Amino acid sequence: MADSRETPRPSVLRDQAQAIFMAGVRAADPGAAVRRHLAVENDRLQIVSRRGSTRSQAWSKVHVVAFGKAAVPMVRAVLEVVPRGLLAAPPVAVTSYENETPVEGAQVLGAAHPLPDLNGQEAARRVAGIANAAQRGELVLALISGGASALLPLPPEGISLADKVVATDLLLSCGADIGEINTVRKHLSLLKGGGLARLAAPADLHALILSDVIGDDLSTVASGPSVPDDTTFAQALKVFEKRGLTARLPASVRDYLQRGCAGEAIETPGSDDPVFANTGNTLVGSNRISLDAAIDSARELGYTVHVHSDRLQGEAREVAQELALACANLSPGKHAVLAGGETTVTLRGTGRGGRNQELALAFALHAELLELPADWVVLSGGTDGIDGPTDAAGGLVDAKTPARIRRAGGDPQALLDDNDAYRALSLSGDLVITGATGTNVADLQVILYDRPASGAS
Repeated sequence: MADSRETPRPSVLRDQAQAIFMAGVRAADPGAAVRRHLAVENDRLQIVSRRGSTRSQAWSKVHVVAFGKAAVPMVRAVLEVVPRGLLAAPPVAVTSYENETPVEGAQVLGAAHPLPDLNGQEAARRVAGIANAAQRGELVLALISGGASALLPLPPEGISLADKVVATDLLLSCGADIGEINTVRKHLSLLKGGGLARLAAPADLHALILSDVIGDDLSTVASGPSVPDDTTFAQALKVFEKRGLTARLPASVRDYLQRGCAGEAIETPGSDDPVFANTGNTLVGSNRISLDAAIDSARELGYTVHVHSDRLQGEAREVAQELALACANLSPGKHAVLAGGETTVTLRGTGRGGRNQELALAFALHAELLELPADWVVLSGGTDGIDGPTDAAGGLVDAKTPARIRRAGGDPQALLDDNDAYRALSLSGDLVITGATGTNVADLQVILYDRPASGAS
């Protein structure tokens, strides 16, 4: 097969699509998000909510722990705002290896994602120890971002990390939904499901949360270490029982869940637990906040904005068809169709790519079939700069993308069928490469659609 990659011609639409996407990414900048919600006045730390209310107290010490893909910029922002004299000790930040960067005045620990490793377990013990050492009249300030569930594994005594991974893999392979998976995760962890709040009590705890969860359910972000959990051991065990998986569980996991059902292990703290009397949570960044920034950017560029969905879900190529059909019905004019969320991909082939690359390529092929009567571009990208097992954030396609792939010796439909969107968009020069952005609030889709009036030349 010939391999003569092309570069798409520069265009105003391509430049503007990238500008709108990056406006959304900047809105999720972890450092800026933290700085917006922290202030110091008369040596007292103030935590400012999105609505402007303030939590402030003369805390004698502030213990700072950060965990997730955005831990480094979040902890760096704290060090810019909070006087060193208020800090109990240098902050500890736990992040993925690709986001591990030294921070003066803090200790940064790398761990594996999405599969946890022993470094993550040791880091989780450090975080738990810091929270547990905090005293009444002190504050544990937790900086939480996406990816922390895998980065901070801390199974109860008697359960190895390997056994916990086996239990989780059983759920993933049997089609359990995210609610069921989180119910189990929280009952196999000392930090998740309100565990951090329990460890910190009687000290105060406040979490600044950068959400990677569509809908911003704080009990789901990082499996809710700072929020109540009203699920039970019985529900966790039932997840395995109803799928006939109990016998396949590692003995340590099965025994622990059964002991929990018998009241011989401590249940996760529910909404009526007194440990939450001194706990607060503030959402500082999310996909919706980023989508709102993209909307503002598109309007400033003169587009009529249509929000297709702020909770985009579904199979990537099916969503692409849905978006293409929506564009076909647009009236003449300059339109921006925007969406935020997280699609999925069912692997049928052996190629490389991610959900955003697949969505972009599928849209280009659907648009070709529909012969969309407009000048258009589509950018679908991950706000973390990483789409699947590739170095691309996503794809930026236009009406000539399929033709460029064919001229470079590729078959765009065959490549899509092989889940090889990365190669297809590499051939057409349509990959979006941003590098790791240090944040993660799911994905954004930007469609710019400039349809001339009927009869216009």
